[in-house]
Amino acid sequence: SAKKDEQLYRLHIAPKFQDMGLAQISRRDVQVFHNTLLTKGQSPASADHSIKLLRRALNLAVQWEYLDKNVLRGIELFMVDNQVENYLDDDQLQRLLGVLRTDKNRMVCLILMFLLSTGARLNEALTATWKNINRDGGVWKVNALLSKSKRSRSIPLNDSALWVLDQLTSEGKSEYLFPSPVTGKPYTAITRAWYRLRKKAKVDIRIHDLRHSFASMLVSRGRSLFEVQQILGHSDPKVTMRYAHLSARALKDAANAGSVIVPSATPDLQAA
Repeated sequence: SAKKDEQLYRLHIAPKFQDMGLAQISRRDVQVFHNTLLTKGQSPASADHSIKLLRRALNLAVQWEYLDKNVLRGIELFMVDNQVENYLDDDQLQRLLGVLRTDKNRMVCLILMFLLSTGARLNEALTATWKNINRDGGVWKVNALLSKSKRSRSIPLNDSALWVLDQLTSEGKSEYLFPSPVTGKPYTAITRAWYRLRKKAKVDIRIHDLRHSFASMLVSRGRSLFEVQQILGHSDPKVTMRYAHLSARALKDAANAGSVIVPSATPDLQAA
């Protein structure tokens, strides 16, 4: 976000580079700066964010003809895989759904059920508008400005998502699907309510893990990684590959359905 970029620049990049001209920034200086961020306690992923912002700034400088070339093009990043994914198992899912169907905070519960039904990001759901819902086509359009990839995309609305929409009373009264009952505007956060609901359901996951759980359900039911990529809106297929192990397990389960050699496969073999 712009706010995050400004924070990165002010706290980390500006103290080192604000007095230097664009043409004075060297690849070596940036690599030393990159390593220094680690010694200051930043994680590799956080350190990479500052370098990506610098690289983007120099890309724009080339585009706007302030520089002839970007010396940071292809600069090596730490690229440490620190992604954490938690998935709801069947018991956890049923406990959570039991809470979400009955808890008194209906709006937040419906938001969470919508996330579970679409695999959308939280901000996409909080800012979703009725004008972008096509019930007949079964599609929800996410505007580019609200998408993490900055590209518009269409999310298919399954029966569960359509059920959630049917429970909403905001249609015709608000432009938003999930307006706050207090302000009438989109929620800025639902963290406190989520902590209470997940404690009640006895599940220890993040809101973003609902997206991972949706993806795992798709993969475990035999959907391809390409289909998952399209539904989740990943611009890079490498991001979707985090679910490859689930795909391999689904294929193994499918193959086991045709197993005829091991004794447990058929009663006849066991008797023999």
